[in-house]
Amino acid sequence: MSAIERESAHTSGLYQKRDLVIVRGRDATLWDADGREYIDCVGGQGIASLGHGNTAVADAIAAQARTLASATELFYNDRRAELYDALARILPPSLDRFFLCNSGTEAVEGALKFAKAATKRSGVVETMRGFHGKTMGSLAATWGPEYRELFGPFVPGYSHVPFNKPEALDAAITTDTAAFIVELVQGEGGVRPATQEFIAESARLCRERGALLVIDEVQTGFARTGTMFALEQYGVAPDILCLAKAIAGGMPMGAIAFSRAVGELPKRSHSTTFGGNPLACAAAVASIAEMVRLDLPAKARERGAQLMAGLSSISSPKVREVRGLGLLVGIELKEQAGPTMKALQDAGVLVLGAGPTVVRYLPPLVISAQQIDRVVEATRKALS
Repeated sequence: MSAIERESAHTSGLYQKRDLVIVRGRDATLWDADGREYIDCVGGQGIASLGHGNTAVADAIAAQARTLASATELFYNDRRAELYDALARILPPSLDRFFLCNSGTEAVEGALKFAKAATKRSGVVETMRGFHGKTMGSLAATWGPEYRELFGPFVPGYSHVPFNKPEALDAAITTDTAAFIVELVQGEGGVRPATQEFIAESARLCRERGALLVIDEVQTGFARTGTMFALEQYGVAPDILCLAKAIAGGMPMGAIAFSRAVGELPKRSHSTTFGGNPLACAAAVASIAEMVRLDLPAKARERGAQLMAGLSSISSPKVREVRGLGLLVGIELKEQAGPTMKALQDAGVLVLGAGPTVVRYLPPLVISAQQIDRVVEATRKALS
């Protein structure tokens, strides 16, 4: 039996799988079981910022696995302490406390709990088209009937405001609001960057009314947008920051960074068995060091500008808009994106969707200029 047949016999059925068996990767290139080569613009849905097969990360994982793979936060640990120091060096100084978990949705769940505990309030405000995860608490913050319609009722007290409409915030963020949570670039929501005005007004109202500002950088964090964190481009330091995806070079990890505005959290009010394990911490320490050594923010700026310019140069009646930040780029079509994504796959380029009409490009930040040119030309032909 083939790998496709073996998986199909047991898969949950929850994923819209493509008829590809990916077996190997190097930098921004993937190979399938038949030996065919692809330019990877899926990037593990934002995980593979360092590319595939990074030697420094692989060596760190192997060495730590032979030393100590698990040690819960019942104990102190040298790798965990090293990661805390690494995070503190690259984040705003006010974000100097961390909770380590295993995924982005867990980071959001914890962040919203922390905000409620700190403010003694229950209201949470989020944005239309926002995506914050699919577990029950984060799903209440996520927008979109395709994610939500089977699973209500949700945690009460959640409300959504239009994205990039600062005038809608005044009535939404009140003295009953525990947190306003927002993505600086909506990924699943169509690759839509927030405006400076929208983020500035949300930060002002949170300060004025005692709510906590929670920024979700699960997809945009760790150099993706051209700075180590997108918040640097918005001149804002949130009270709580949600991180995951690229943090540990492919190992499952999420993190919550939070300021002293959160206050002291009650012992045992939140925990995780796997969070902060030495194996994932060693991978994250090595990954962050590689991001700095390779200057991935600069690579994201340069290759992102190249990709944006190339896609914007495509003359096609099918194209509505090209938008993005750094190497998180989307091309919105006037038709369903599926046929274009399939045409790109046939041409050796793997991409993501971001809603029904948006093709999303999320490649490893180590992608070469020549590969970007090939991606643009493949897209041009797919849309001709």
